[in-house]
Amino acid sequence: MKMANLPTHSGTSEELYALADAMGAVTGGAVAIEDLDHRVLAYSTLPDQPIDEHRRKGILGRRVPYQREQIAQYREVLAAPGVVRLPLLSDDELPRVAVAIRAGQRPLGSIWAIEGAAPIDEAGERALLDGARLAALHMLRRRSAAELDLQAREDALRAALRGRRTAREVRFELGLPGQRPLALLGFAPVAPSAVSALSPDAETPADDLLVRLAAASTRHWPAVHAEASVATVGRTVYVLLPLDDTVAAFATARRLGEQAAAVLDRSVETPLRAACSRIATGPEELPDLRAEVDDILRVTTADPDAPGFATLRETHARVLLAHVGDELARRPRLRHPGVEAMLEHDRAKGTSFAASVTAWLDAVGNVGEAAARLTIHPNTLKYRLRRAGELFGIDLDHPDDRLSCWLQLRMVR
Repeated sequence: MKMANLPTHSGTSEELYALADAMGAVTGGAVAIEDLDHRVLAYSTLPDQPIDEHRRKGILGRRVPYQREQIAQYREVLAAPGVVRLPLLSDDELPRVAVAIRAGQRPLGSIWAIEGAAPIDEAGERALLDGARLAALHMLRRRSAAELDLQAREDALRAALRGRRTAREVRFELGLPGQRPLALLGFAPVAPSAVSALSPDAETPADDLLVRLAAASTRHWPAVHAEASVATVGRTVYVLLPLDDTVAAFATARRLGEQAAAVLDRSVETPLRAACSRIATGPEELPDLRAEVDDILRVTTADPDAPGFATLRETHARVLLAHVGDELARRPRLRHPGVEAMLEHDRAKGTSFAASVTAWLDAVGNVGEAAARLTIHPNTLKYRLRRAGELFGIDLDHPDDRLSCWLQLRMVR
């Protein structure tokens, strides 16, 4: 089948359905056209085309049901230059072939054909490839001017967050006249270790979570804040909020951020963390706002008990400790030599000096409380503290030494 045999009108949903039918007629299999968010945009409706339960649920729900094993298949399809034949994921599933829909190098979605009684032949594969090229045109034409504007704003915000735009350029590209208050929000999936603590059965790959989070954010923010700009950088979705009332700016940013966190958490179906920066007065501060948001998300995404939404004020201590840990890792000579010796002694001899000193420091010098935490007698703890000073030269009577030791032991813990 040549491309001329397929519909070539402007991109409407009816034409995507017609395109699916045209491919289905040539391949002999039921065809579905999906976007990157696994939404079913169109499907063939020819009679006597067999479908399985998975396809039926996708059609009824307009979204492909989540299957952990299928994520690898999507990756394979989007990376392949041509048609991909895929193994069955269950006994009741019918065989499928798929092809990526691209605009240049940019993926837009995929086409999935269920094979009928006979495997899809070479002509059918050509029909799928031709159909993918036409589907890309239709999908691009379906994008409204507002969606194209969102893409331009995303590119501009991404460059601004990386410090690659002047304040004047950011104001022009994002439409920020005057000195308006600005807040930057960040949204990121929790780290795999934190997910395991929250839900031991959660195994959704991180890259798929990020794709779904970005798509859900792009749908959410234009509906609640017309001037918001959304961009994905690394593993974080950032949202820039221009605000009007300087006095109430932070309260507004927090309210919108908390609402979005609740909505996106349900949309992505995985635990998320959200962060809000301080209020800035100009776009030249965007790289600093991003660093602040990144600091907050660094500690909250790693902690299963962290709040879903946080600011620097609420996470300051943990952020500070994280930076201290970075500095100790970069400059090992700054580590207290007595603490290093104590940790090595515990590892080699099976002693508990470090745990004892840490518990005492955490209890602010309260021997009874620290001993109770360690489930040992207070006299035993006093002996260990005295021996730690004798063996490793740790002066727990000096406040600076106590702080130095405690910071280093916190990093180890």
